[in-house]
Parts: sequence; C-alpha cells; structure tokens
Amino acid sequence: MADYHLAQLNIGRIVAPLDSPQLDGFVARLEEINALADGAPGFVWRFQTEDGNATALRPFDDERMLVNFSVWESAEALHTFVYRTQHAEVMRYRREWFERLDQPFTVLWWVPAGHRPTVQEAIERLEHLRRHGPTSYAFTFQQRFPAPGVDTGSTAPLPDECPAT
Repeated sequence: MADYHLAQLNIGRIVAPLDSPQLDGFVARLEEINALADGAPGFVWRFQTEDGNATALRPFDDERMLVNFSVWESAEALHTFVYRTQHAEVMRYRREWFERLDQPFTVLWWVPAGHRPTVQEAIERLEHLRRHGPTSYAFTFQQRFPAPGVDTGSTAPLPDECPAT
C-alpha cells in the first residue's frame, strides 16, 4: 500500500440555481458520475453529504459555488477517471452549467494514506495555489509534484513544508 494518496478539489460556479431547468442535465448525470467515480480503479474516497453528493455544501459566500473533492491512489488514476471515462463526456457540457472562472479552480495535493481532507483543508490548498502557483504543497495536473519520499532527484520541499503565506 502506498504511503500517500492524491487529494483533489475542484470548484465551479453554476450558471443558475441547482433546481433550475438550466441545470437539469447536470443534476440528471450527477448520481451516475459519482457512482462511476466510486467504482473507478484507484478511487479511495469522496466527500459527500447525506444526499450522496456535495451539492448541498456551500463553504463560500457565493450560494452558486459548488465543490467536489476526493482522494485517489495516484495522479494517473484520477487523470484516467477525469479524461478517459464518461466523466469526460459530461465535462464537454460544463460551459452550459458552470461559469468560466478567472482563477484556478482545481488543486491537487498529497495526503497520508487513510487521511480524509476537510473542507477547510481543501479550500486552504486552493487558496495557496492561487497565491503562490503550483508547489509541492498545492499543484495542478499540468504541473505535478511527486508524493513525499518518491526519489526523483529533485530537492522540492515535501507537501507539509508549506512556504510562508
């Protein structure tokens, strides 16, 4: 078993209230896509409320901002799910359901195996990425960092060595 797993948070601002006809397509596919994630190779855990998803959670001041966060065995497992399953098909419609954000809306970071990130932890990682760009503490698919203890010949700091903010 790996010592670390990959956590991810992505946020999106819906174009209308969740119960509006504009979001019928999104809401109709939500349970299917969550079940697909739950059964995907490398899936470990996802945050969900008693509704079975995270759409009821509103940790930002904006009532139309939705969050999704989960933990995966590896970046490769998450990448495969996001871009090589029916999830990718659903993402083609994201501009119908979500506004374009002018800041990073997805963040990745390593967590010790067995750790379940909190909402506050996930948001803090996103804020760190926005302030400092990709680092080993908070990074992106495009600029990934290895899990702690993986020897890549790099002297990059470990994820828990957060630079001063």
